[in-house]
Amino acid sequence: MQITKSLLHLGLLGLSILASNAMAAVSADEAAKLGTTLTPMGAEMAGNAAGTIPKWSPLPTNAGAVDARGFLANPYANEQPQFVITAQNVEQYKDKLAPGQYAMFKRYPDTFKMPVYPTHRGATVPAAVFASIKKNATQTNLVSGGNGLENFETAVPFPIPKSGVEVIWNHITRYRGGSVTRLVTQATPQTNGSFSLVYFRDQFVFRDKMKDYDPKNPGNVLFYFKQQVTAPARLAGGVLLVHETLDQVKEPRSAWVYNAGQRRVRRAPQVSYDGPGTAADGLRTSDNLDMYNGAPDRYDWKLEGKKEIYIASNSYKVDDPKLKYTDIIKAGHINQDLARYELRRVWHVVATLKEGQRHIYAKRDFFIDEDTWQAAVIDHYDGRGQLWRVAEAHAENYYDKQVPWYALETLYDLQSGRYLALGMKNEEKQAYDFGFTATTSDFTPAALRQDGVR
Repeated sequence: MQITKSLLHLGLLGLSILASNAMAAVSADEAAKLGTTLTPMGAEMAGNAAGTIPKWSPLPTNAGAVDARGFLANPYANEQPQFVITAQNVEQYKDKLAPGQYAMFKRYPDTFKMPVYPTHRGATVPAAVFASIKKNATQTNLVSGGNGLENFETAVPFPIPKSGVEVIWNHITRYRGGSVTRLVTQATPQTNGSFSLVYFRDQFVFRDKMKDYDPKNPGNVLFYFKQQVTAPARLAGGVLLVHETLDQVKEPRSAWVYNAGQRRVRRAPQVSYDGPGTAADGLRTSDNLDMYNGAPDRYDWKLEGKKEIYIASNSYKVDDPKLKYTDIIKAGHINQDLARYELRRVWHVVATLKEGQRHIYAKRDFFIDEDTWQAAVIDHYDGRGQLWRVAEAHAENYYDKQVPWYALETLYDLQSGRYLALGMKNEEKQAYDFGFTATTSDFTPAALRQDGVR
């Protein structure tokens, strides 16, 4: 009898663990809020009580002109800052800043500033993506202890999140146009502001945009990513290939690199977690790309809730094709006169390194925009508990394609006084080219040799 009771107890315990690992979808009644009190993406439809955050009002696809290179006109070009936060007045705005932003004023009191403009909540995605998000709300579940997804379509599995890891999955899977080719640059300035550029040609395709995608057999790949270094000459020809998986515990990310000098393709297990970022002079990790990417299994994720802070939004000014890269890159930080901050509601998630796991960042604080699920600010702490690096994304709505993404990613090292700026394309021959088409054969290790020819 005692054995039977013990077995029953173990069975119920096992079912409980299984349920906690798998259940994440919300009820149909709760999902009905999407498009009513909540935006179809899951943000609060209404503005705030103070009137400083307006209701959601998506930008139309013709919100501005598009030039011959694909750069977008700034629909808010005539606006002026409502006020500018500086080291002299920062204390009165401290409650609306992430700790890392506040630390930047202390690190660079003479030069760091935040021009604050009126808030415009114009980010939107195509109707078909909104439809998939609503399906996800009632059908997508967490698996592998929160480290994978099942029954997932297109983007944003948890528009009404109940946990920190669900918010992080929304960032990882958010809509970025389905597919894109982009020519971007990366700078890692010295403390005096001098810099050299690394040039990348990226190709990025979510699985359901591949020509040979089979929805009946979707597999475990979330997206395919290929990055070719085109300059400087000493690095040119190197290519990185990544197959990003939905469940990285069941099947870890696959990565390969092509070395142009050796003309060899090799597996690249270091392209994950805190492995070094490509040509980044040690200033970012692999999982710093796109603000944060990869498997969430090394951290415990705590959802702190929502708060209002100033984040870099509608960053058309810093993406202006009339600018030179020397106009943007300055000593200590980018030219903050080109930045635009708006008051936004963000999800606050704290990631703490699990016992027995290894990563150079012992803790990370995420501040994720409710309208787009994009990480806006991430504070990184070292093993001593000291604030080390501050990541800040300058978001832009590519309104002609209905794609929210970044114009520029920055990662500031408070200890060394150096930083990384990734994604600048102002001087390139084209802006983002959405709608790139490919087959899985274009993203195989064998295809790297052809891409890597100098």
